[in-house]
Amino acid sequence: MMKVLNCLVLFLVFAFHMQAQQFKTHAVKEGETLYSISKLYRVTPFNILKYNKELKQGDVLKPNTILVIPMQASASDTNPLPETPKEVEMVQTDQEQEERTPLRFRTHRVRKKETIYGISRRYEISVDDIKRYNKELYSTPLKKGMRLQIPEFPEIEAVTDSINPEDFETYVVLPKETRWSIAHKYGITVDSLVTLNPSLPKTTNHLAIGQELNLPKKPGSTVEGQEVQLYESYTVPPKKTMYSLSGEYGITSEEIIKLNPMILEQGGLKEAMVLRLPVKKLETEEVNTDNYIFYEVKPKQTEYSLTRNLGIGYTELLALNPALSKGLKAGMVLKLPKENANNLEVRNSLVLDKINLLDSINRENRPRLLVLLPFRINRLDLDSIANTEKAIERSNAISYSLGLYSGALMAVDSIAKLGVSVDVKAYDTELSKERVRLILTQQNMGEVDAIIGPLQSDILKEVASVATQYQTPIIAPLTSESDLSLPNVFFSVPSDQVLRKRMLDYVEAIKTDENIIVISDSKNDSTRALIQQRFPMTKSIRVLEDEENISLDIEAFTLLLSLEKKNWVFVETDNFKLVASVTSILNSSNTEETPVRMFTTNKNKAFENDVVSGTHLSNLNFTYPSIYKETGNDAFVRNYRKRFGSSPDRYATRGFDLTYDLLLKLAYRPNLMVVSESIGITEYSGNKFDYAKDLTSGYFNLASYIMMYQNMSIKQLTP
Repeated sequence: MMKVLNCLVLFLVFAFHMQAQQFKTHAVKEGETLYSISKLYRVTPFNILKYNKELKQGDVLKPNTILVIPMQASASDTNPLPETPKEVEMVQTDQEQEERTPLRFRTHRVRKKETIYGISRRYEISVDDIKRYNKELYSTPLKKGMRLQIPEFPEIEAVTDSINPEDFETYVVLPKETRWSIAHKYGITVDSLVTLNPSLPKTTNHLAIGQELNLPKKPGSTVEGQEVQLYESYTVPPKKTMYSLSGEYGITSEEIIKLNPMILEQGGLKEAMVLRLPVKKLETEEVNTDNYIFYEVKPKQTEYSLTRNLGIGYTELLALNPALSKGLKAGMVLKLPKENANNLEVRNSLVLDKINLLDSINRENRPRLLVLLPFRINRLDLDSIANTEKAIERSNAISYSLGLYSGALMAVDSIAKLGVSVDVKAYDTELSKERVRLILTQQNMGEVDAIIGPLQSDILKEVASVATQYQTPIIAPLTSESDLSLPNVFFSVPSDQVLRKRMLDYVEAIKTDENIIVISDSKNDSTRALIQQRFPMTKSIRVLEDEENISLDIEAFTLLLSLEKKNWVFVETDNFKLVASVTSILNSSNTEETPVRMFTTNKNKAFENDVVSGTHLSNLNFTYPSIYKETGNDAFVRNYRKRFGSSPDRYATRGFDLTYDLLLKLAYRPNLMVVSESIGITEYSGNKFDYAKDLTSGYFNLASYIMMYQNMSIKQLTP
């Protein structure tokens, strides 16, 4: 991971260097050659070719072709101009070697099924770099056991950024604004906004109220009374030149490059490149997330597919986005009515595009996992099956670990069938911090893509403190939150607050004029208050509590029931005696005259106690939020039975879902933080995941289910 970070630094430094470089543009005249133009500007032909990658050595230059000319004195002072094409090639070779001189080499032994591309990705170098220092690869295919020299290059020193600050202005983020609403306001793409503000975090889309952003100043914005210029996104069509583009928009090539510096970074104007170009001012209302959600148009999308996927008519879409009258262009940020959010997956006011992970995996990626679970093998008498079974039954840590691990093994098998290789190392933490510290000292954390476990919160903090140095993500299998800031931890269990909100959102969505009653004990007064805040007409009744007994005043409760409306009763407690008593009372009250349905915002162990009647819960259509759903007879369940001889329990199912989700994401892109921001909700046999980044505390799963007892079974409800 340190090598990856170093390469990232190199990339950023190089990007700043590109911005600091001074450039001019040159329109080729009849009869001009690469050599004559290089003499005119006192630069080498190599440097011209470097920034105009559509040109090849020996090409005949066409009149009116716009060339980007680097105007850096050092280039012309230190490199004499070559006189012949052969000398041009020599200058190019010499300069490449000067710029890419390795500090040292390391040895890599080729493993089975490795490719040159995969090795280049691993060490963050190009395929040409590998071949240059391993000449045999020009004539001999890569073979298992080969020893390759891998060059390690020095860091590039940063050059002072020469962007003219007068071309930009400081924008202060207002309440409820998002990256997409601000990009829409300035007529730029979100990618451009991030490029102009490199300090923005790459793993989250969060913006803080009062945060200052660097944004392009609108021409004329500092002159009183002058019209403010807005911008639009323009997708470059095939065979488009800078000359024709400047004529079409009535601005110079230099102005186009100034608005779109990536033209220089990518070596000239390219087909499908998304540019920022000026348009006439459009009358638009103030944009904020109270009124709208946003969608960023992707390449090759059509108006038909867009309106179908977004569930909106073209006429309505055009009314909200007048710029559409000039055509749909990739990179546009479109406004949509806020009510569309009910039918779309939205995060931070941006509509998320669905990504099919199964269709998107890259088989060159090889996820490397570390599994840390308390199997407590040191406490088991493995010579006695009976003693081992008793120990497992007595220890939750062991039974949870075995369930999670058996499911994880099934996930590794499943991903292997898709052609993805996985490196997995599993260790027994023995519920010991000392043991975990020893394990971590024996691992090269820079080569670990993710860690599953541990289960205990104190040991989880121990691992997180070490892993955060390498930006290694940790997936907490059974934990929903922490009292410490653990920015690299993915808490896979939705918190009680998330489940409670999901339940209340569901009730609000289906409610008409029902009579709502809350039965709660003293420990759950805050929940009662929250329900009454959401539904002001809610009635409530507190239970009678003493040191030994807890009960409900049946007469007082009966007076709260409605004869004209359906009665929805929330039961908020963690006392199984109260749950059993109240369930029985509600079941007795549930008649044709007074229909009763039972809810809770927190289905804890009290509701699963043997004294609570399942029949009563079924009669009451007991409805609750859940982190998991009931598994059916899907492929995972069938394969699990075949391998282990029994059906998977809740922990085995979770182990499979959690690990399979992780491996698919790492096979798609080996950076879990980035993938989690773009994938959205994923769902498997019994669990689903929708990780959202908290600014400092880690990633939290927001996905959950609404479940209901009905006809002596449990079914999933779809809001």
